[in-house]
Amino acid sequence: MEGQIVKIISDLYSVKIGKDIYECKARGKFRNERITPVVGDRCIIDCKESVINEILPRKNSMERPLIANVDIAVIVTSVKKPDLSLNLLDKMISLVTINNIQPIICFTKLDLANKEELKEIKKLTKYYNSIGIKTTNNIKYKKLCKMLKKKIVVFTGQTGAGKSSLLNRIDNKLNLKTDEISEALGRGKHTTRHVELFEIKKMLIADTPGFSALDFRDISKEAIKNSFIEFKNSNCKFNDCNHINEKECEVKEKVKNNIILKSRYDNYINFVSK
Repeated sequence: MEGQIVKIISDLYSVKIGKDIYECKARGKFRNERITPVVGDRCIIDCKESVINEILPRKNSMERPLIANVDIAVIVTSVKKPDLSLNLLDKMISLVTINNIQPIICFTKLDLANKEELKEIKKLTKYYNSIGIKTTNNIKYKKLCKMLKKKIVVFTGQTGAGKSSLLNRIDNKLNLKTDEISEALGRGKHTTRHVELFEIKKMLIADTPGFSALDFRDISKEAIKNSFIEFKNSNCKFNDCNHINEKECEVKEKVKNNIILKSRYDNYINFVSK
């Protein structure tokens, strides 16, 4: 039968099939084949022998957190307290995009913003939506739940951005009092080193505070460039244009003409220069 690994403790794998959980061991062949089963893996199990026979191909995998087949990363982004950081937002968008994960931006604390700040958020929302990045806010949490239905989801964002409050809105039974996702899912802060998937409102949420390393170490400049999806449809003179020092660069022209958001371009330059 085909299922999905939702928890690993030592050499015991909890595999979810429908509403049932099967506790399994892994075949010794995985060690010889240098395959390490991780949370999120789709697998074939022998229910009678309680063993995992096969790990199915992954669409993505990550080391921090150690998880596979993530569908969506909800990037929880406050507009005030802490102030909106477009550099951090674009960094998260690039990192999840490079890992073949769909980013969804969720703005929070809109009630703390003044009219000018709300006007800027509206402008940002329109832009990100126009380039294919879905955007919502914590007030429209029901809309977010529809986006996340039957998906494997990681929530990430800066400390204090409102991840816990958002999860409380999604499921008020959580009664969360801190900003740690682990707390939201009924676990003490840093009391466990394993990643686990919990089913909440027909979605699987990873028990992890998100990405522990927000840098582009070991990521090529080409991959960073490709993560800026609005650059891809530009007809630059050179096919390998990096959109920095080259002449006749359509991306730079689009920035000048406010077609591409200047903050996005500035952040791109910042990322590839490090």
